[in-house]
Amino acid sequence: MKQDILYIVVPCYNEQEVLPITTPKLIEQLNALVEAQLIDKESRILYVNDGSIDDTWQLIEQYTQQHPQVCGVKLAGNVGHQNALLAGLEAASERADITISIDADLQDDVAVMRDMVQKYHEGCDIVYGVRRERKTDTWFKRNSALAFYKLMRRLGVKSVYNHADYRLMSRRAVKQLLNYRERNLFLRGIVPLVGYRTDSVFYDRSERLAGESKYPLSKMINFAVNGITSFSIKPVRMVLTLGIIFTLIALGILVYVLIAYFSGRTVSGWASLILSLWFIGGCVLIGLGIVGEYIGKIYIEVKDRPRYNIEKEIIQ
Repeated sequence: MKQDILYIVVPCYNEQEVLPITTPKLIEQLNALVEAQLIDKESRILYVNDGSIDDTWQLIEQYTQQHPQVCGVKLAGNVGHQNALLAGLEAASERADITISIDADLQDDVAVMRDMVQKYHEGCDIVYGVRRERKTDTWFKRNSALAFYKLMRRLGVKSVYNHADYRLMSRRAVKQLLNYRERNLFLRGIVPLVGYRTDSVFYDRSERLAGESKYPLSKMINFAVNGITSFSIKPVRMVLTLGIIFTLIALGILVYVLIAYFSGRTVSGWASLILSLWFIGGCVLIGLGIVGEYIGKIYIEVKDRPRYNIEKEIIQ
């Protein structure tokens, strides 16, 4: 009896140091799932090269020749992790019944793939890989991530706490995901919108096997801003609320000034005036920045440019 075909989608950007460790581990896990008759022997590992400037693609080509389980997609340039992941999911959706996305550093536990596939066979279309805790993260990263998830929930964004991009998706879930055409991708917020039956598996996250993290502070901040502004208009409403509050404060100050003037108790207030101007000016600029962020996203969306271009495919 033919089993479901699984594709493990792995976005790669400058991962030449980690791929020699990642590849045998993923092949071992893939073979174990085949032997357990949970997936078909035609299942594959699909590496997506996101415009790497090191020898990542050369290694992927080498592995496709050495191992029949390994496939590769080379993007024409660096389009970012989320777009590279989506490119891999789209390529896999034509050939696979199930996809599992995972980062190349394998900090996420590959052993729980078995649990993911079993939950798929129980009827789940999406299975989230969720970290039990974040011991391997620095104090700053751990607490900033916690604050980010709490903020997203306050803003009304559906997201799974302590879930990154390690997840299983059925073919129909991936096909539905591809119907979301926005260019400002935040898959952690889009996938929960797909619907269908979902579940989670829990694991402990490991240290990175080799190389350096591809998410420095600047990228983390950009990712967080993109996630917030792609799914909520509450920041714009907060600016409006702030404007109303300042207007009410201004009216209160006007009343005070008039009373002071007619009672002859006028006092020079140069310092307080300058401080007020700086404060109000800063708030105005912040408000303009927030509104500008949304306008910029509209500008990107209406151009409707391709999210990625595929230069080469090696899929057996």
